[in-house]
Order: sequence, then C-alpha cells, then structure tokens
Amino acid sequence: MTPDGTQPVPQARPPAAPQAPPRAPPAGQLPPTPGAAPAAPAGPARKTTTSPEVQRAIKGVSATSTALIAEVEKAIIGKRNVLEHVLLSILADGHILFEDFPGTAKSLMVMTFASALGCKYRRIQFTPDLLPTDITGTYIFDEKDNEFKFRPGPIFANIILADEINRAPPKTQAAMLEAMQERQVSIEGVTHRLPKPFLVMATQNPIEQEGTYPLPEAQVDRFMQKMSMGYPSREDEREILIRRMRRGKDNVDINVITSPEKIIAMQQVVEKVHMDPALLTYIVEIVYRTREDPRVVVGSSPRGSLALFKLARARAVLQGRDFITPDDIKAVAMPSLAHRLILKPEPRIRGVLPQDIINKILAEVPVPAV
Repeated sequence: MTPDGTQPVPQARPPAAPQAPPRAPPAGQLPPTPGAAPAAPAGPARKTTTSPEVQRAIKGVSATSTALIAEVEKAIIGKRNVLEHVLLSILADGHILFEDFPGTAKSLMVMTFASALGCKYRRIQFTPDLLPTDITGTYIFDEKDNEFKFRPGPIFANIILADEINRAPPKTQAAMLEAMQERQVSIEGVTHRLPKPFLVMATQNPIEQEGTYPLPEAQVDRFMQKMSMGYPSREDEREILIRRMRRGKDNVDINVITSPEKIIAMQQVVEKVHMDPALLTYIVEIVYRTREDPRVVVGSSPRGSLALFKLARARAVLQGRDFITPDDIKAVAMPSLAHRLILKPEPRIRGVLPQDIINKILAEVPVPAV
C-alpha cells in the first residue's frame, strides 16, 4: 500500500525509479513464450517507439511493395514466396544468387522486377572467354579529342543479371567482387562509383558442370541470399499457358511502380525499424551455433549476422510493422545462412545438407519473449 492509500500497479520487477504503467504490446507482437530465454527489459524498448511519421512511411513502403509483387506476378506465376524474398533483398540492399535448372523463369523474373522498379537493367552472359573489362568497361582513345575516354561496361546499371556466373574464369569472376562489395570499380587507377541502387542477381546451373568454374567461398559469401525458383505446380504451369494464349505475345506489359530515387528512400525507411536487444542476441546465437556444429568446417561469417539483421527488418516493413519479431528472423534464416556453411566430408557423404543444420539450430535456440 502506498502512502496515499492507493494500490501500486503490479510490475514484473521493481523499477529503479517511479515510471508509468506498462503499455500493451503493439498489435501483432508475439506474447511471451513460457520457458523461453529472457527478453530485454521492456522499458527502454518502449521508449524507442517509432514516430507517427516513420510509421506512415513504413505503411507506404509496405503498400508499394505489395504493388510491386502484384505487378511482377503478371509474369511470374505461383512463386510469391520467391518474389517476396527478392523484394527483401532489394529493401535490404543485398545481392542474390539463384541456383536452379534452366527454363525456370529466373531471367524473366529479374527483367520484370527491373521494369516494375523503373531501374536501368543490364544482362551479362558469363562465358569462358569473358574478360574483366567486358564487365567493368575500359578506356578507349578518342581521335577527335586526342585523349583516352572511359567507356562504362554493363556493370554500370541498377539491376544486373549475371547469367551463369560459374561459366566465367576466376579472373573474370573476381572483377565482380569489388563491384558487389564496394559498389565501385577501379580501372587504370581511377575509381568509378556505381549508380544507386545497385543489385546483382546471379544465376548458376546445378547441372552440366563440365567446363565451369565453381564460385569461391569468398564470392558466394558476398550474396545476401541464395535461393532456387523450382518448377511450377501443374495448376500454375497450366495458368502460364492460359495467360500466354490470352496475351497473344510472349512479352508481358509491366507498369512502372517506383523509381531509383524512391527505392533509395524505401531502403532508408527500413533503417528506422526497431529491433529489441534480445533479438540481436538471438541472431548472434543462431549464427554462432553454425560455427560450433561438429559437422561444419566453416560456419557463417559475421556477414551472415548482418544479412539476418537487415532482411528481418525488411520483412517487418514488408508486413507494415515498425518492429521485428522472432518469426521475421526464422523466415529469412535459411536463404541467408545455408550457403555460408561448408560441411565436413563425412556428413556430406552421408547426405547431410546445410539446410538440415540450420533447421536443427532454429529448433534448439530458445526464442526470446519480446
């Protein structure tokens, strides 16, 4: 009983100083899970609640993202989960590697996204005779002005399709490293900045490995996500034929939804999403256990932690939320971590996959209550 005769407000633990009664959690937030790891103190998290302006911006990005996916679905049928993950990489400003069989609409999806995004698109067909300058560009002599002038290569675009990237020799593959990581290329000692936004969507064929050059681990690690399109279902494939018959042409008319400037603004909105400190610990625990698993030679790098962090925030924005839940982290863990694991020979021979290890870790790590 307080000195004025009123009953104090019950709290989970006594505060160091008087404070306002705790508010209800935001709509859609997960309730505390019995037996889960303790979450971060609720007080500080509530003080960082985003402003109404940021919440309106997040709702706007969510609505634009929904319109983008709907536009791309005019051409890509039955792959909404893949389209959402591609959009997450766009919002999180990260690159994607697709490993799949030919003819599964990987190139069509990239071109359709580029059209809907209103971005400059270039396709680079990787072949054994492709040179680094074929990607980055080079200096040519201008006889009129009697000087060398820089001619940009196809890498100077917003959306890059690196088709069958494992067919080019390592020297050419290495030419992509600086561009993907540093967002710039250096030619003849001069650094040239790449346009913003900049996203590489690379493909590689899991069959016909003769004459190919497997990507080194350092380059695979540059990709924020690695995914597969997969074949459509019978119903979806029939729908593909029906739509083609109705159109009377191969090309699909796509409306422009955004612009490069708007995409940059959308990426900045993602930076304002709140993450509870307990979820940061949750991400670190997941990534760290990939390094401790006895079946793994090399676990996920810290770049994997950053990928989880950025993709989880992008997923929250896609769903119109200004906060992250554990489900956001779980939903992006597989495409952002599995390709970063290198297994030992014995478990690999037994058929163990990196996906099996990620699933095991997600099942064992306690989910924080936030």
